[in-house]
Amino acid sequence: MQWLAKLIYHNLLGWKVVGNSNLSKEHIKKAVIIAAPHTSWHDFYIGILLRAVIGVKTNFIGKKSLFHFPVGWFFRALGGIPVNRFSSENKVEQIINIFNSKEEFRLGMSPEGTRKKVSKWRTGFYYIAKEAKVPIIMFTLDFENKQNKISQPFFPSNDIEADFEFIRGFFKGVKGKIIEYS
Repeated sequence: MQWLAKLIYHNLLGWKVVGNSNLSKEHIKKAVIIAAPHTSWHDFYIGILLRAVIGVKTNFIGKKSLFHFPVGWFFRALGGIPVNRFSSENKVEQIINIFNSKEEFRLGMSPEGTRKKVSKWRTGFYYIAKEAKVPIIMFTLDFENKQNKISQPFFPSNDIEADFEFIRGFFKGVKGKIIEYS
C-alpha cells in the first residue's frame, strides 16, 4: 500500500517530505509526534498518507464519540485510540501508561488541541513525552508549500519555556490549509 500512498501524496496531491524522512530507518520505537498548524480536517488524510510514505506506524487519539459503529472500526484500523474528553481521569497519565505498556508506540497529536486559531498551545504532548521518556518529533502541515517538514527527535529538558520556544520555532511561518487559523 506504500506505493499507492506515494502515488496519491506525491503525484496526485503534489506534496513532498523534507527534513528527517528516515524515521523508519532510525528505529525510533516510541515518540510523541506533533503536527501543526492543525487548521482543517484535510490535515488528517495528509498525516495518514505521510506515515505510509515514510513507512512509520503511528497512532492517534480521538474523542470517544468518533469510535462508534460504523466508522469506529475504520478509525481503530488506522491506529486510532478513543479517549473520553469529559472524564475526570488524567488523560496525560492514561497515555503515559499506554506508552509504558507497549514495546512500540508513536502517538501523533496536535499541540493546539483544536483546528481553530489559538494563542497558546496545550502542554499535554510535552508532559507525555517527558514522563514517558520519549522524544518529540515535529512535522509541519505546510499547505502553502505542499510539504511536510520533519524534525530530528527532540527530548524535552527541564526548561519548558526554552523547549516551547524551540518547538514553536520549528513551525514559524508555516501556513495551514485555513491560513487565518495558522
